[in-house]
Amino acid sequence: MFEAKFQTFTDSSDRAAVAKRVAALRAELKKRGLDGLVIPHADRQQNEYLPACEERLAWLAAFTGSAGRAIVLADKAALFVDGRYTLQAAEQTDTAVFEVVLISDMTSEAWLEKNASEGAKIGYDPWLFRTSDVEALTRSCASAGASLVACDSDPVETIWTDRPEPPLGQVALHPVEYSGEAAEAKLARVRAEVAKARADALVVSNPTAVAWAFNIRGADVTHTPLALSFAIVPAEGRPSLFVDGRKLSNQVRDELERLADVRAMDALPAALTDLGYKKQTVRLDNASAADAIARMIRDAGGKIVNAADPITLMKAVKNATEISGSMTAHRRDGAAVANFLAWFDREAPRGKLTEIECVAALESFRRDTGLLKDVSFPTISGSGPNGAIVHYRVTEESNRRIAPGELFLLDSGAQYLDGTTDITRTMTVGAPTDEMRDRFTRVLKGHIGIARAIFPDDASGSQLDTFARQHLWSAGLDYNHGTGHGVGSYLSVHEGPASISKVNTVPLKRGMILSNEPGYYKTGAYGIRIENLVLVVEAPKVEGAEKPLNCFETITLAPIDQRLVLPSLLTAEESAWFDAYHARVRAEIGPLVEGQTAEWLENATAPLGS
Repeated sequence: MFEAKFQTFTDSSDRAAVAKRVAALRAELKKRGLDGLVIPHADRQQNEYLPACEERLAWLAAFTGSAGRAIVLADKAALFVDGRYTLQAAEQTDTAVFEVVLISDMTSEAWLEKNASEGAKIGYDPWLFRTSDVEALTRSCASAGASLVACDSDPVETIWTDRPEPPLGQVALHPVEYSGEAAEAKLARVRAEVAKARADALVVSNPTAVAWAFNIRGADVTHTPLALSFAIVPAEGRPSLFVDGRKLSNQVRDELERLADVRAMDALPAALTDLGYKKQTVRLDNASAADAIARMIRDAGGKIVNAADPITLMKAVKNATEISGSMTAHRRDGAAVANFLAWFDREAPRGKLTEIECVAALESFRRDTGLLKDVSFPTISGSGPNGAIVHYRVTEESNRRIAPGELFLLDSGAQYLDGTTDITRTMTVGAPTDEMRDRFTRVLKGHIGIARAIFPDDASGSQLDTFARQHLWSAGLDYNHGTGHGVGSYLSVHEGPASISKVNTVPLKRGMILSNEPGYYKTGAYGIRIENLVLVVEAPKVEGAEKPLNCFETITLAPIDQRLVLPSLLTAEESAWFDAYHARVRAEIGPLVEGQTAEWLENATAPLGS
């Protein structure tokens, strides 16, 4: 009945091949005089989602998560993951070859310090690591009496004989009607920041920053409209844009050449070296610039200034056009999600729906808008125990039926020209247990705590994170991921520099869009997450306030399953927020749906307890 066109359900990893491939890698390392290798989940630009040709961890270790690192030594190997992927990594890789290590228990640097032999030479590809990563690894090797060695070429690529070709997605211009600001004006702002920092040039290594600054989008990276590219923006003069010319139509090339010197990707090393020969001071972003970039500039005589790319903050603070577009995208997307939820409530009790069918159905409802460009990440569709795997990705092998008495967690998003969406809903099939309702309501209280927060203009996400966890903590519970991440404007669904987490100290600025997604996961049983996107706005005036105040405006619009709520656990203020949110969903989404969905929406958004 439904079909998924933007997602597949085959498991591309090959657990059975892990031992053979690691043995081949060890043989290659021995040839090169190396005793080990550090392999990241990364490409030359530190993208979260990688082209197939850059999925080294998936090929070598059979791990397909979006973050991780492996270390292969002559006699042992380890795969390092964060809390999102603990279960997934153990299920995917060959644990007879790779020890799976949770980085909160031991970092890769600490493991290397403990396990590297004295005198060992540990290799790394300088194009795949940031300078800060290299510095940390160098210290670990030194503590073990070993040394870190930069490889001239990637050893994994040498043995990866059937490696896919690099992508050639076409570059498209992103019109001002969606971007809200001409590329000329953006580049002028960037040049001003470079000059203000007393630098001669900025190397833009993050393709999302290139996309924003030049008002372009591409098709090189799965689910994120990026063109793999670099740029150099001088304080004075024309920028240089480095991109494969085969991706440019004549129209796009002509437009870009108005703004910059358009050069081939293989011209980048010479351009970086030239900056060094000219003794220029070059600004690099620690978060995305490859160590190879810094080495080329420094070795040629240039000076490196490590600082955040100014584009990162510019991009994160949405302008009026981007905000308006996001609101429109979320109303459209909310109607598609409502169509899905109404369909799910009709079909799920029969006990025949599968996780894959739900992914395909939701994507189909989004495609029915006629404006869907892609999903913004692989949909997380987890029933029962699969819902407890935080970043679960359903495959044909793992696909299970959604049975009565289970919870079903669906985390999904869409890419539209006017905005990027990300929403999670947890639904019950049949009657939930008292424990499920208790846990869901505690997560909901945390979600409402973030949604209702009022905070100083210079507050950061780390100061708000506790608002989401306190009701779980009071019951001895928690979740092992951040509470919220930034979201781009028809760009990356995970965008810096700000987030709501225990560790992020970047101030939340008006115009930023972030997620609000506390959760709870009972291994082997069920998962719960409630996610809306929120916009940082000026808070209503407070009598006697001594500093500017901000708050969040929720922009995601879709019902939250009332059957999972214990009203007795909510305060009057929380109940009022819940009812007001549903009244707004009904008012804004109601006119966009019809038939069975319209009737379902009336019931799903009725006042709590009615």
